[in-house]
Amino acid sequence: MSLVDTRTPNEAHFFLGEDHPWELVIGLEVHAQVTSEAKLFSGASTGFGAEQNSHVSLVDAAMPGMLPVVNEHCVRQAVKTGLGLKAQINKLSTFDRKNYFYPDLPQGYQISQLYHPIVGEGTVAVQVGPDPQGNFESVEIGIERLHLEQDAGKSMHDQHPTMSFVDLNRSGVALMEIVSKPDIRSIDEAKAYLTKLRSILRYLGTCDGNMDQGSMRADVNVSVRKPGGEFGTRCEIKNVNSIRFMGQAIDYEARRQIEILEEGGSIDQETRLFDPVKGETRSMRSKEEAHDYRYFPDPDLLPVEFDDAFVAEIAASLPELPDEKRARFMEAGISEYNASILVSEGAISQYFEAIWERVDPILAANWVINDLLGALNKAGTAITDSPVSGDQLAGIIELISKGTISGKIAKDLFEIVWNEGGDPSEIVEKRGMAQVTDTGAIEAAVDAVIAENPEKVQQAKEKPALIGWFVGQVMAATKGKANPKAVNEMLRAKIDS
Repeated sequence: MSLVDTRTPNEAHFFLGEDHPWELVIGLEVHAQVTSEAKLFSGASTGFGAEQNSHVSLVDAAMPGMLPVVNEHCVRQAVKTGLGLKAQINKLSTFDRKNYFYPDLPQGYQISQLYHPIVGEGTVAVQVGPDPQGNFESVEIGIERLHLEQDAGKSMHDQHPTMSFVDLNRSGVALMEIVSKPDIRSIDEAKAYLTKLRSILRYLGTCDGNMDQGSMRADVNVSVRKPGGEFGTRCEIKNVNSIRFMGQAIDYEARRQIEILEEGGSIDQETRLFDPVKGETRSMRSKEEAHDYRYFPDPDLLPVEFDDAFVAEIAASLPELPDEKRARFMEAGISEYNASILVSEGAISQYFEAIWERVDPILAANWVINDLLGALNKAGTAITDSPVSGDQLAGIIELISKGTISGKIAKDLFEIVWNEGGDPSEIVEKRGMAQVTDTGAIEAAVDAVIAENPEKVQQAKEKPALIGWFVGQVMAATKGKANPKAVNEMLRAKIDS
């Protein structure tokens, strides 16, 4: 089957020819590891990368007689996340046992929250785009619930030719499962939602969002239907740990389901895995329902109950979140596209805000996005490890604003600071990089270029746009030091006369 995707970037429909539209319906269950030094029900460390089975308490190993004790910090982190998602905070929540057998689940059940989660319905607003005109589409994705649960251990099947090993370091680590409503209608929306959710969690400090380490992963529910029709049968793609892989998995799964339905078949509700090497999903097991896990209230844990004062205290500690920060940046004249980039990560916005207190915010935004982030991306370096500090970049921009250096010289100065460090002002002075503002020196260079190109002068009289060629020649003759504005004005006056 050849599936033709005729959507514009923000549209939702797949098309098989012109007469057979299908609509994607996507819901995400995101498992976010709570930022906490201790596990959800024990004092064992949550440190990543430790020797196998070195962070395992008697509770985590399910030794007889061991009782779980709720980590209050994890409760606070869940409430904080709920507030960041503008969700309902449930002041009474309970824990339940989800019963199933797996070698890396020592208890034979997982402690979770099915009936009374700590956080109820909320909303995440995402901007999908930009389209070719640079515009974004605002889409609201509903949150069904957020509940706390403990993570399982990890089975390792590649350590021995005939045996599997189990590492329980992750067993008992606190997770927030954030369940979206089936409001997502395109791959772009799904990617924007997961990106936004990760950004919010990082701003809040409740999850580090490191998908490559497994501290944030998504179960992706995918179905297709005729536009406006009843929901189709969904398949769940488990444990996707990359936003890029999620997009590929949804695309493959949607095409697979459409092909089956177009050929008169039906979709089996099942759990599937995504193989990023082959770029395809494969069946894992039939999809379980809640009753398959025989949920019942955990008899060892009392309900978690708190009052309005507890919630108010946490609310008072919330930082400025991406949406509010983005709106504030746009009020300063920064474009929607640039503002979206600047708030995408807390470290980027912090770097930028330290600069714009000293210089023009629009100019600062352009330098941070185009020059700094471009160089960091090329070098594979995080902004927290940038060779050019905020103070140094602000110094470069100040020299441009004062007219001390031209934009071209500023690019050269940035390279020097990137590779060698140093104070931008001192570098300009020591290396003679200051912009030539002496009108006499500029006029001499202009006269020389005009004298050497009489035919070009005549052409420029007829086509004024050719002035730009002369500007380039003068700038080259002055090694980029001449003031471009002064050069332009002087050339126009002499050529037009």
